[in-house]
Amino acid sequence: MLELVGVRHRYDGRIVLDLERFAVASGAAVAIVGPNGSGKSTLLRLLALLERPSEGEVRLDGAVASASPALRRRVTLVEQRPVLFRGTVRENLEYGLRARGIRRTKTIENVAERFALAPLLERRRHELSDGEVQRVAVARALAVEPEVLLLDEPVSSADRAAAQTLYRALAEERTRRPLAICLASHQLEDAYRFADDVRALADGRLSPITPENLFRVDVPREAFGAGGGDLKHVCVGAIEIVVATEKAGPAILAVAPTDIFVSREPLASSARNVFTGRVIRLTHHRGGVVHVTADVGAELVAVVTEEAARDLALTPGGPVVFSFKASAVRVF
Repeated sequence: MLELVGVRHRYDGRIVLDLERFAVASGAAVAIVGPNGSGKSTLLRLLALLERPSEGEVRLDGAVASASPALRRRVTLVEQRPVLFRGTVRENLEYGLRARGIRRTKTIENVAERFALAPLLERRRHELSDGEVQRVAVARALAVEPEVLLLDEPVSSADRAAAQTLYRALAEERTRRPLAICLASHQLEDAYRFADDVRALADGRLSPITPENLFRVDVPREAFGAGGGDLKHVCVGAIEIVVATEKAGPAILAVAPTDIFVSREPLASSARNVFTGRVIRLTHHRGGVVHVTADVGAELVAVVTEEAARDLALTPGGPVVFSFKASAVRVF
């Protein structure tokens, strides 16, 4: 198990990561999602021991880890914009094995085949697209069979077909051996399809809310409502969301998809937030769950059952109404 314990990390005195515990168990597939600047890349670099945490520890199998050659063999990070070595794709894939004094031609051929790199083996960096460079870097990392593979936006430069090739190869590798993978991604759909465990970061902290519907906002100081309550209008995209909070100023606003009621027409209810829009997409997940993504002036995601989606006749481009209470909105 690879974990961060009691970690606070600072850049120029500013806390960018604050985690009591973040663990990646052996054989797990963990996805980290969150807005730009939330701390995803920093978290991966700390796990890879490319940076020392300002406070706290990085532990591997319960022991404090150090940036040693032994750790480098067990934990490997592929950054969002990886650098390939001089030479061909084949030479890049062979590099780690040669450095360890291992000659396994068959391993290189197998890795190249799984990542659809066989036609590219004799090409050099300038002959590759950015997406192909990412795929080569991930394949190069897997060729040495690390125990933990850390990936920072591994398909950010790939088209859909190339992304599916990479995720399929990673899934095959996990069935072959107990490989743990921790990846940072902006693609929620990919995160849910690939990972067993999806975690959200917001301002360097783990969010108590599922990764969808997280927004950076500015909460006004003035409240409205009878009795001088704490109800406030917060701008998110082209809509105003009613929230119940005493906070003011920059904050993260979150609405759990399970707290959003989905209908075709506005319904009589006590919900202060009622937004009409169009379905963007329907994403089907295990256990008969459907994620409904809609444009209601801002992009929001709600969760319904397969049966409810059929009963409501939800289709991409079709009308939909999202409703939720002010008390369902978290501000932190």
